[in-house]
This record gives sequence, structure tokens and C-alpha cells, in this order.
Amino acid sequence: MEVTMSRKVVRASKFRHVFGQGVKADQCYDDIRISQMTWDSNFCSVNPKFVAMIVDASGGGAFLVLPLNKTGRIDMSQPTVCGHTGPVLDIEFCPHNDNIIASGSEDCSVMIWEIPEGGLVTPLNDPVVKLEGHSKRVGILSWHPTAHNVLMSAGCDNVVILWNVACGEAMVRIDSVHPDLIYSACWNRDGSQILTSCKDKTIRVLDPRKGTVIAEKEKTHEGSRPVKAVFVSEGKILSTGFSRMSERQVALWDPKSFGEPLTLQELDTSSGVLLPFFDPDTGVVYLCGKGDSSIRYFEVTDEAPYVHYLSMYSSKESQKGMGYMPKRGLEVNKCEIARFYKLHERKCEPIVMTVPRKSDLFQEDLYPDTMGPEPSVEANEWFEGKEGQPILISLKDGFATTTKSKEFKVHKSLLKTTSAAMGHQHGNTGEVHALQKEVKTLKETVEELTKRVSELESKN
Repeated sequence: MEVTMSRKVVRASKFRHVFGQGVKADQCYDDIRISQMTWDSNFCSVNPKFVAMIVDASGGGAFLVLPLNKTGRIDMSQPTVCGHTGPVLDIEFCPHNDNIIASGSEDCSVMIWEIPEGGLVTPLNDPVVKLEGHSKRVGILSWHPTAHNVLMSAGCDNVVILWNVACGEAMVRIDSVHPDLIYSACWNRDGSQILTSCKDKTIRVLDPRKGTVIAEKEKTHEGSRPVKAVFVSEGKILSTGFSRMSERQVALWDPKSFGEPLTLQELDTSSGVLLPFFDPDTGVVYLCGKGDSSIRYFEVTDEAPYVHYLSMYSSKESQKGMGYMPKRGLEVNKCEIARFYKLHERKCEPIVMTVPRKSDLFQEDLYPDTMGPEPSVEANEWFEGKEGQPILISLKDGFATTTKSKEFKVHKSLLKTTSAAMGHQHGNTGEVHALQKEVKTLKETVEELTKRVSELESKN
């Protein structure tokens, strides 16, 4: 192959100068005793309303749920969600309802909780639904991205269960695929496939309803430490793991031809498991090592070497866990493209990732339409075979938290969604838009009046 010298030395990318910054001390959540459990999950989940963190709990398992704006020192008496009888290992907010969170525990159960508006005032002991079906501890949870009330759990019994949360039933049980401990399990963008990584060093793409293997790759990483894998753009798979010499690696795979990795890069010799967070809107993947004090980020493209190192956010203190804010919770006017919630031993610190831009205008290229909170298919329809494509929203008007509207009434039989005014099933979308417009106009009027009052006050 002929080597030409004219190749650009630096690859052009609008994300080359993305930089990370911890927020000021008074915007952190302080005096929180983060769980000491050795388990490689995020320990933190966050949405535009709340941040949740697994905390140390004597005699059982508990996690804290705080309204996002409740920063500063958190009182020891702050109530927790404390219904599990063993330590909590994973928590995840429902993508379609900001007040609903799932938890998996060493007590072998999965519980679904409803957090009241404004957060907890008394300890929460009673879940909305308790899901029982695992025979060992449950360490991995993942909500379906587009189907309402579908939750995946994976336990140390090497079983993956898909639940219809609305009726509290295990609908699919995948119990003969994984011969050993499951290290990670997640969905693709429309929830038509599941991706798992396992202690047998194999990553597998599964058909979620049949529980069958569509594609698999053995020995993705030669080392024996945990492998994590996520879907990235165009059905490709990014995995993190370790070499035989215990070097940390990141690799990209095409499951259509699983033979060789598209790229495999060695990073360093730290021992912490790398948790990958992929943003489909920008193509940026963030790797957060458990126990590291840095976040590395890369851009995934379709030109070799496919995974391009961008930069690294470094700090002094190591991370015990990491929450990742959904796109609709970011401040678009500040060109924020990601926000992490970094768990220290005694606090949670938001880390903001920003693309430096001079303009104050909405940066369309940074914010394509993104996943909204609206599901596109109900659980029962999805289990019967109907797929649901993501319903995208624009972030142009600075997206407000939308999952408020309908009272979340639980007849244990049916969990309702509470996203964007819930108009769409009853054909009153037009009405909703009209009301939203009216609200916007009122907001503008209030702003205008406030401005005039302050002008008058400053004159006097």
C-alpha cells in the first residue's frame, strides 16, 4: 500500500476540544455515604428531575433519591428507599417516567418504586411492584428504550429475565445461554436486540423475545477481568476488557462479521473495570473506570481506526460510580453535550462536558433530535412482537421535564406512563400543543414583566 504524505495530521472533529469540568462545591451533593459494595454497576442513576445513589445501609439495602436542585450538605436523616432486605446492586430510572425507578438487590428481587414529586419526605419501604424470579442476587437492570414497562434483569444465577412491569410478570426467561456470570446486558437503540457479555469471555447478541443467540464472539478480550459491551451506531458493538497481560482494552466489533475486531486499542494497566457510556447523537463514547480519577472519551466513526481518542477529564479523586444524564436533561444553551454524576466516597459531584462555542445561538449540529420520554409501544404489544421506534424530540426550546402530567395511579395491573401530557393515545395532541404554546407565551409575558419590574426598581 502506497503511503501518501498529504494526509491531514489532525482529524477534523467538532468534538476535539470537548472539555470536562466539575461543578462548584456548592452544586455537589455532600455527606452521602456511598455504598461500599464491590460490584461493577454505576451505583447512580439520574434524570431531569432526580439523582439516585446507592448508599451504605445497615441491615438491608437502600438508595437515596434527591431532587436535582437539592445540592449542598445532605442531612443524615434524609429518608431513603429502603425496602430491600439485602444490599442494592443496581438502580435505573425508567426512561418513560421520571418518577419511576427500578432496583436490583442481593436479596434476589427486583423492585419498582414511585418517587413522589419533590422527593421523599418519609422513608419508602413499599415498592409499587416486586418482581421475583431470580434465585441469586440481581446485579444488572436495564429498561427497554421504546417499549413502555418492559424491564430486563440479569442475576448471578446466569439468567436474564424480561418483565412486563405493568402486570409484574416474567415474560421471557433466558436461562440456557450463559454458562457463567453475566457481566453486562443492554438493549440496542430500538430495543429489538439485547447484548450481553459473560465471564466465559463471549459477547452475544440475542433476540429478546425468543431468547436465542443471533451472533456471538468468543474471547473478545483475553484477560479474565470483567468485559462490558454496548451497542454503538449502525449496529456495531464497543467492548471494554483486559488483555492477557492485564492491560485495559477498548475494541469495536461488527456483529455481521464477528471474526476480527475493527479496532482493538490498549489503554493502560489500571485494574478498574471501564464502564462505557455511548451518546448516539454525537457518536462520542465515554469510558469511566471504576476506581479511576479520569474519564476518557473517544469518537466512534465509520473510518479507520473507527474509535478516535479525543481527550481525558482528570481529577484528583477516584470515582466509586457514575450516573449519566439523558440528553433531554442537559443545558443546551451552554453547549453541554454530556453530564456525569461522579460518586466519591462521601459525595456526588456533577461533571459537565462542554463543546466550546462563541455563539449564544442554538447549536443545531451538536443537538440533533434526541430520544424523548414518550414510549412508542406498550409492554403487551411489544411481547407479542410489535417493534417500537424511538420517538425523538427537538432540544431547541430548552427541553423542560415532561414526565409530569397524569397522576401515576397503580392498579398493580397497569403502570401508566406520565410523559408529555399523555395526549397521544386519545388523539388530543393538537390540544396539548396549543396548551404548550399558551404556557410558553405566559412564561414569556412573566419574564417580560419581571424585567420591567427590576428596571423600575433599579431606577428608584
